[in-house]
Amino acid sequence: MSDTEYMQAALAQANLAAQAGELPVGCVIARDGEIIARAHNECEARRDATAHAELLAIQRASAACGDWRLNRCTLYVTLEPCPMCAGAIVQARVGRLVYGAQNPRQGCAGSLYRIPEDPAFPHFCPSDGGALKEACQALLEAFFKNRR
Repeated sequence: MSDTEYMQAALAQANLAAQAGELPVGCVIARDGEIIARAHNECEARRDATAHAELLAIQRASAACGDWRLNRCTLYVTLEPCPMCAGAIVQARVGRLVYGAQNPRQGCAGSLYRIPEDPAFPHFCPSDGGALKEACQALLEAFFKNRR
């Protein structure tokens, strides 16, 4: 599968989040050409500020791999990770990060800071932004327009 196809799977997760009244962020984690984890934001449902799509997907991928080290995996997420999620990506040793829309207010994989690529940390995770950017951004804009 291509980055576009994986991001489409992440967008499907983001749509599930939107339908549930959650901030529409979706994430998939792939390893060896196969999706091993899928998640979307569940902060409202769980009443848990840490129930971000990336963290839930990392937990599920670790369970699927039987290892907390995800260095052979690529994480695809529809919105640039916040500081918490970017830190978790580094801690889980994710091999590569691909995100859709930029997050100018909290993005820590390129917009405000580049936590996954900071040489001060023991793991370097290359990150690429802009995959299906317009579709990811449109979903977020529709969500916030409906909330106002």
